[in-house]
Amino acid sequence: MKVAIVGASGAVGQEFLRVLEQREFPIDELLLFGSERSAGRKYTFRGKELTVRLLAHNDDFKGVDIAFASAGAGTSKEFAETITKFGTLMIDNSSAFRMDENVPLVVPEVNPTDAVNPPRRIIANPNCTTIQMVVALKAIENLSHIRRVHVSTYQSASGAGASAMAELAEQHAQLVRGEEPTVEKFAFQLAFNVIPQVDVFTDNGYTKEEMKMFNETRKIMHSDVKVSATCVRVPVMRAHSESIWLETERPVSVEEARKAFAGAEGVVLMDEPGEKVYPMPLPLAGVDAVYVGRIRKDLADPNGLTFWCVSDQIRKGAALNAVQIAEYLVKEGHVK
Repeated sequence: MKVAIVGASGAVGQEFLRVLEQREFPIDELLLFGSERSAGRKYTFRGKELTVRLLAHNDDFKGVDIAFASAGAGTSKEFAETITKFGTLMIDNSSAFRMDENVPLVVPEVNPTDAVNPPRRIIANPNCTTIQMVVALKAIENLSHIRRVHVSTYQSASGAGASAMAELAEQHAQLVRGEEPTVEKFAFQLAFNVIPQVDVFTDNGYTKEEMKMFNETRKIMHSDVKVSATCVRVPVMRAHSESIWLETERPVSVEEARKAFAGAEGVVLMDEPGEKVYPMPLPLAGVDAVYVGRIRKDLADPNGLTFWCVSDQIRKGAALNAVQIAEYLVKEGHVK
């Protein structure tokens, strides 16, 4: 199998390399592509040195079976036809095609069959915050239809890329030295602070990130569920956290929910609050699963449940989810 990574030098592109190697994805040849700035860089994959090629409108994707793209929405839109014109399956990590009716939006634990035979040869990877939430929600949806969700996110610097992570680390170092912190990636200093804005605001007062959670959840789950989100950037290096309240059609007990989460694909139950056992981003950075804890009945609604979940934004929220889509298609014989 011939595979390509577009945006190989970015945080997600580097994670693609790690995930593909760790999971022993079947690859005979791997091609790396990037911008003029990253072309020529060298990376090692399975003991072999690979050089990043310049992404261009040419025939480089001829014979490529799967292309994992994570170079931004603008690049994905510009190069989608170039990547897919010879039949390559493009699994795109950007927001470019997520709400396109001819492009499936897929989380393998929730709607894997949507990935089969995509009309445009493009499959969209959802937003990171949506991915971890719907993996958890699926466990409860199997018990009773979810009518509405309220969620507050606690999003790490990694969601804004490798340079944002570097800026957070540098801000802490600068503040310890008594220097004025560098503020470039975010609107405000993130170190020792929280910023109640992720992405730009829309006309309804919600940010684009918050509206992604509303729209993408409905598309992935094929549901009329209503989602109201508040997305917050926190001074954490890696892994996003979410505080989730949901309302189901019938009351779901804590015991039912715990059992459902414990048996759910892609979920790890971590819920022993009396022993101070619950998910936190620091120890869960770099892991694959969505971790769920702090499960409680909602005190304001008999049909409500509240829980807390944590997942690594770069892995399950990006690279891992895309690779899992490809793994499903290979396993089912849709990509050979």
